[in-house]
Amino acid sequence: MPDGLPTATVVLKPRRARPFFGRHPWVLDSAIDHVDGQPADGDVAELVTHDGMFVARGLWNSRSRIRLRLYAFDAALPLDDAVWRGRLEAAFALRRSLGLDGRTGGYRLVNSEGDDLSGLIVDRYGDYLAVQVTALAMERRLESICDMLQTLVAPRGILLRGAERGLSKLEGLHLPDRVIRGQPPAGPVFVEEQGLKFGVDLAEGQKTGFYLDQRDNRRAAAARARGRRVLDVFCYSGGFALACGVAGGARSVLAVDTSSRATAMATANAELNAATNITVETADAFEKLDALAAAGERFGMVVLDPPKFARSRATLDDALRAYHRINRVACDLLEPGGILVTCSCSGSVGREDFLAMLSGVAARAGRMIQLLEVRGAAADHPVSVSCLEGEYLKCVIARVA
Repeated sequence: MPDGLPTATVVLKPRRARPFFGRHPWVLDSAIDHVDGQPADGDVAELVTHDGMFVARGLWNSRSRIRLRLYAFDAALPLDDAVWRGRLEAAFALRRSLGLDGRTGGYRLVNSEGDDLSGLIVDRYGDYLAVQVTALAMERRLESICDMLQTLVAPRGILLRGAERGLSKLEGLHLPDRVIRGQPPAGPVFVEEQGLKFGVDLAEGQKTGFYLDQRDNRRAAAARARGRRVLDVFCYSGGFALACGVAGGARSVLAVDTSSRATAMATANAELNAATNITVETADAFEKLDALAAAGERFGMVVLDPPKFARSRATLDDALRAYHRINRVACDLLEPGGILVTCSCSGSVGREDFLAMLSGVAARAGRMIQLLEVRGAAADHPVSVSCLEGEYLKCVIARVA
């Protein structure tokens, strides 16, 4: 068939079509009655109700529980290169409207379902792009997408960053980190944020190199840091530490991370910004929190930005116990009236779950926790209301009385 047109028809079970008429992009295997045809992985397939009514058009993956990812809800729209180019152009136009079209900063250009490009993430760091593919359908179109990115952005290089190991296995992905276009950077790529400079390791850093989603949350934390002694736990490359210590005018910052590679980057970034009030330490985060509490240390602000504790709903209870533990100790470390900045990037932990956990912390600590702000990811990480699973980041800024 012509490029972008369906090679098979996926038939839903009775009474399973409502989410997809509501434009939810993920069709799980449990919703499918049968398939007419034999689509290869990555092929275009049409989704219909049990009685044959057109619902949407998407890309097939027999290896994933998400059998079909939907991209078009108009029967006349083929999923060809013109569609992908148009979606990329729309994503770029949104970032320009947010004032994020310069070559000195770091920001997200494409946010998967939030930009109607399920399975594709593109981050920009100055003259370089970091691409992360989380769906087999996009892997099969990676070369043509990179051609489009080259035309639209003209970067010096495009680097591919692999998805999380568990997700890669679930999707049947085999994408090692590599340079796809142009040349790799000779060392760290430097970006600016709030007048600060950060070196970003595009080759081996966490995520695509930097936590771009926390940009506005770092600014909000910095606004409450002046004159305070700040503890930044799980500091990674020092984003919150520098925002509070330099832009925010904190009296001092102790930044802690388990990874020596992360603390080396945080130290380098502190030196890059002449931040003499920041001390960086490599230590197990849980053990360090306990040791500081046992020593009777007190801080005016504690920042907790841990890695993902829950990778699925099956591990939700364990994750909530871990969040409870670190926030409980943080309360012990905070002086009366101190500020708690606590985050979760676990999509399986909902906002209500996270706030309920903090309620339990308040009860156990015997402290009043006053919510000042409940925040999410920066605006360059839009979330589709048709796929609220994309709303993964929670950042609570609270006063602990």
